[in-house]
Amino acid sequence: MTTYLITGGNGVFGVHTALHLLAEADPDRVICVGRNFERPEPFSLGLGRNDPRYAYYQVHITYEMDRFCELLDETRPDVIVNFAALSEVPTSFRRAWRYYDTNVTALAKMTEHLVKRDYLKRFIHIGSSEIYGSVDHPVTEEAPFVPSSPYAASKAAGDMHLVSIANVLGFPMNILRPSNCYGPGQLLYRILPRAVLCGLTGRKLPLQGGGKAEKSYMHAKDLARGIQMVAEAAPPGRIYNLGPDSPISIRELVSLTAERMGCVLEDICDIVADRPGQDMRYWLDSAAIEAELGWRQRIGLEEGIDDMIAWGRRYLPQIRELPDHFRFQA
Repeated sequence: MTTYLITGGNGVFGVHTALHLLAEADPDRVICVGRNFERPEPFSLGLGRNDPRYAYYQVHITYEMDRFCELLDETRPDVIVNFAALSEVPTSFRRAWRYYDTNVTALAKMTEHLVKRDYLKRFIHIGSSEIYGSVDHPVTEEAPFVPSSPYAASKAAGDMHLVSIANVLGFPMNILRPSNCYGPGQLLYRILPRAVLCGLTGRKLPLQGGGKAEKSYMHAKDLARGIQMVAEAAPPGRIYNLGPDSPISIRELVSLTAERMGCVLEDICDIVADRPGQDMRYWLDSAAIEAELGWRQRIGLEEGIDDMIAWGRRYLPQIRELPDHFRFQA
């Protein structure tokens, strides 16, 4: 029986990973750690309700590392899944040092503590496809890092730190670099939940640069399956890309969302200037994890968008007046 601990466990991907592990991995415990109080039902999705195997702890890892390390030694997790990160690109140009505090320094402090602990069997770090920069073909894990924002640079630095302590100290890590993910419970400033909310309320989202940029979108449930596969079967030290075969432009994504809601693109968005640091295409080659662990994307984009729309309709009374723009928190 395995004890899993998920940092960033109050975010949408931590929530979906915890739900998946509780349902599919037969764990002894699943522990989520987040910087805030647990979010309400539309975002927590009922995670852990009436399940004694689940626990949540509010600890700000960047500023309460001592408390976090005490929690690690108390709970003795076999597997840690590290989602904890600052990840909003435009803000990283204005507050870059905050991103390095969380995405590099806190990671280094955490792993310096863990490298001395014999209870840890595996540390799965969730990286980012943005470290590769804008590409014109699907890139493998060996592609060079070409970060175009302080956020992407901080994620690349975190990966390099982990590789160094794995090679020299034998730290039992794996890195997953997923494509852009989405899922029910995602905060409303992200493109898909915001598009759904606009379609349900008559508001309009600002479509930056006309939505020309292309990204690869994957449902959080497919990410969670990949994490379980890595936890159970990946060779130590392996790094895996994880994403769909092809990217889609943000304009096409929003247009498809509108279509699935019975409206058109112009009903739910206005064209605005592009944001700084916008890469034009993210595109991953996921052949390694497919060949070695048997992972394949299961949830297609139309099915995933329908899932988001169903979530929006179900929780509209609770979410319609919530902020739909990013608010920075350290």
